[in-house]
Amino acid sequence: MIRVHGLTREFHDFSGGTFRALDDVSFDVRPGEIFGLLGPNGAGKTTCLRILSTVLKPTRGLAEVAGHNVMTDPEGVRRRIGFMSGNTGIYDRMTAFEMVEYFGKLYGIPDDRLYARIDEIFDVLQMNEIRHRTGGKMSTGMKQKVSIARTIVHDPPVIIFDEPTSGLDVLVARNVLDAVEALRDQGKCIIYSTHIMSEVQKLCERIAIIHRGRILACGHLQQMIRDHGRSDVEDLFFDLIRQHDAAFPVENDSDPAVPA
Repeated sequence: MIRVHGLTREFHDFSGGTFRALDDVSFDVRPGEIFGLLGPNGAGKTTCLRILSTVLKPTRGLAEVAGHNVMTDPEGVRRRIGFMSGNTGIYDRMTAFEMVEYFGKLYGIPDDRLYARIDEIFDVLQMNEIRHRTGGKMSTGMKQKVSIARTIVHDPPVIIFDEPTSGLDVLVARNVLDAVEALRDQGKCIIYSTHIMSEVQKLCERIAIIHRGRILACGHLQQMIRDHGRSDVEDLFFDLIRQHDAAFPVENDSDPAVPA
């Protein structure tokens, strides 16, 4: 459902040089799977996801979503993908219903299908009590539910979550994780990008660990933990990061001002 091969993205820095944010990245994600993309801040996660969602173009390499190439058919990709990040804005003066309706109309969903879909989503996410509440009067948890609802209103087969629980309290974060699991059970193809180890351990069967633009390891989480002789995903993560930094030391700790 998602196929990434040899994906590379370069940016020009202020000194006139080139910064490689992604370096020959390859992985695939299947229907009915939550694939974890795990890395520290600035590792290249968001750059990769922006390419998959057609916001950025790759310097070279292949990226396909549901059989559609991000370069040659970006419109086809956008029709089949939903994208949610932890800093998605909510309009203060629109109600929950109006916001989800607005995004449904942007996708061109006919009214009869759209309103049936909104009713279904509001039932599943338990949003009916905030149906007519404006964004300015919503709690953080309520806003996250609206963000999920508008991400999936067009029923995309592929969904990307980029740090969706960043800054949330424990109870709200748990609600988000439950919603992600429910979407997987519906057969959705999901990429879950985070640096929170416990979420990866809970949600993901397969993961890729990315650092400084490179995939350090990719595969089944538990098998990777056993192969590297680690006790859990956190130990695996830090061990791979240490090994990479020892083999490829950074000469200058100040990174150019480019997207992560």
